[in-house]
Parts: sequence; C-alpha cells; structure tokens
Amino acid sequence: MKSIIISFKMLTVMSILTGAIYPALIWGYSNLFVQNKALGSLVQKKSIIVGSELIGQKFTKPSYFWSRPSAIDYNPASSGASNLGPTSSDLKKQVDARATFLSGSHAGVAPKDLIFASASGLDPHISVESVNYQIPRVAKNRGISVSTLQHLVQELTEKPQYGIFGETRINVLKLNLALDSISP
Repeated sequence: MKSIIISFKMLTVMSILTGAIYPALIWGYSNLFVQNKALGSLVQKKSIIVGSELIGQKFTKPSYFWSRPSAIDYNPASSGASNLGPTSSDLKKQVDARATFLSGSHAGVAPKDLIFASASGLDPHISVESVNYQIPRVAKNRGISVSTLQHLVQELTEKPQYGIFGETRINVLKLNLALDSISP
C-alpha cells in the first residue's frame, strides 16, 4: 500500500511539473525572448501576413522564382511525402512531367530540387543552383537585368547553420518579396 501512495504522489508531482510548470516556463520564455519564432516566423508585407519563413509556398507566375515541388501541394496540415519508391512508375511520370515543364521555360537540365519533392512537402528553401537556373526567366519576365538578380541572390543566400548543418540555400518567399521591392 505504501508503494501505491508513493507512486500516486510521484505521478501528481511529475504531472504538475511536466504538464503545467515546464510548459508555462517555455511559453513565457518564447513570448518574451523569441516571439517571432514562437508565433511561426510569420512574414509580413505592409502589416499583412504573407507567409512563414518555415513553410514553403507555391509560386506559379513566370515573374517569380518557383519553389521546390510539393507532394501535398504545400498544405501544412498534411505534411508528408508521396511515399512513392524509386521504382515507382507514378514517381517517374511525375518527375518526367516536372522536367518537361521546366525545360519549356529554361535552358539546360533542371536541378534536382526543382524536379523532386521534399520529404515534408513544405521545404521553404531551394538551392542556389536552382535559383541561378531560374534567373534568366525571371529577369526576362520582370525586365530586370541578370546582374541585378544575381546580386539579390547573393544578398539572400543563407549559409549552412553553424557552418556545418545543411546546405547553402535561399528562402523562396524572402527572395520573391525582395524581388517585388525592386523597380525595373
């Protein structure tokens, strides 16, 4: 009987500690010191929320840089991949269709991250190679010089975290918002 009483006391203490005190401390810290991140790293343009730095969006206009494909159509409620394996004929059809579509608007072979969807379907970044691949199309459709776009890309390029984690990349939403602020 003594063990049961001790167990219930321990359950109560741990429930209060991990179910109330710890979450309250984390909530308080995040709202005081890292509020933007705690609220989803939302991006605003003229006081209007236009997206999140952390969630990819679909850009289809030729005057914008296009994001990495998404198997879930960029829906964060159902984050995930297509679960099609490397021998899947459906996956091959999707990849071939993407490559064909891209070849209609661009010269050369499309980079892998513009042809293959990410595992989460929400990747907000693309490689510098993918951005450079799209520069001629965007420059033509915007009436902006290629060198201006190359300079913009250089400014917005993100290095690997702590210099070792991840790859050099560019956030497509930030790039397209910066693109909108440039006057041709």
